[in-house]
Amino acid sequence: MEIKTHLQKVLESGIFAVTAEIEPPKNADPEVIREKARWLKGYVDAVNITDSPRATVKMSSLASAVILIQEGIEPVMHITCRDRNRIAIQSDLLGASALGIKNVLCLTGDYISLGNHPQAKPVFDLDSIQLLSLVKKLCEGKFFNGEEIKGKRPYFFIGAVENPFADPLEFRPIRLAKKIKAGAKFIQTQIVYNLERFKKFINLCEEMGILERVYILAGITPPKSSKMLKYMKKNKVPGIEIPDEIIKRMESAKDEKEEGINIAVEIIERVREIPGIKGVHIMAIGWESIVPEIVKRAKLCSRPEL
Repeated sequence: MEIKTHLQKVLESGIFAVTAEIEPPKNADPEVIREKARWLKGYVDAVNITDSPRATVKMSSLASAVILIQEGIEPVMHITCRDRNRIAIQSDLLGASALGIKNVLCLTGDYISLGNHPQAKPVFDLDSIQLLSLVKKLCEGKFFNGEEIKGKRPYFFIGAVENPFADPLEFRPIRLAKKIKAGAKFIQTQIVYNLERFKKFINLCEEMGILERVYILAGITPPKSSKMLKYMKKNKVPGIEIPDEIIKRMESAKDEKEEGINIAVEIIERVREIPGIKGVHIMAIGWESIVPEIVKRAKLCSRPEL
């Protein structure tokens, strides 16, 4: 019998979901994760744990997810195609299921050249859509090669990411539809600053009938400073569109961090009004301690116990 995850039950119940994200440490100290977990506990429905983001060595997402479980928090384990072939991916997923991890987020992964080991050999045996298909097959009791799993099969609530801000806009819903067909049940988007562009993306999804087939959580990142926003805009960080008015607003603020919180809360309030948005995914990168304040101000702090 499949036991649904807490995140899955929240989304299926129609309650507006809240997830957050923790980046594992660049060392072997579990207390880093435990401390961040304590900040988030009771304020979110699940916590993502990233898989060596930006191709930089971090504590494994699988081990980090187990630490979250020990702290009483449901993890969403990221798994990328960058570092593992299909054998290693399936092995890790079987192990994750055995250890109680039931939510997975499937990503292609940042390219090696971005990270701290540019001389490493990238794998990319699969892409994110093939990875979704692999996880779905495992849940159906088959390995990716079609061989039957004898004994206990894993169960996962399968997620993926989507970037509403990459060009061409018209292609994004088509790619999203492919991910849903491959097995994605929930989607967490890239950071939303440009609300008009985000609404256009959602409207296109609605025209294609996508919104009825998947749970979409809008990505939210509180900006810490105008410098941070300018850096992202100048360097054209993939998938992030920052309107000039947000940068100006941060520049003119007496307290930039306070204004960053205000911006995040306002974006949450506005995406809640968009039909088809079922929750938010708060990525307070290196600033996880502020998540409870954002959740409180957005009037989302009464998280359900299902």
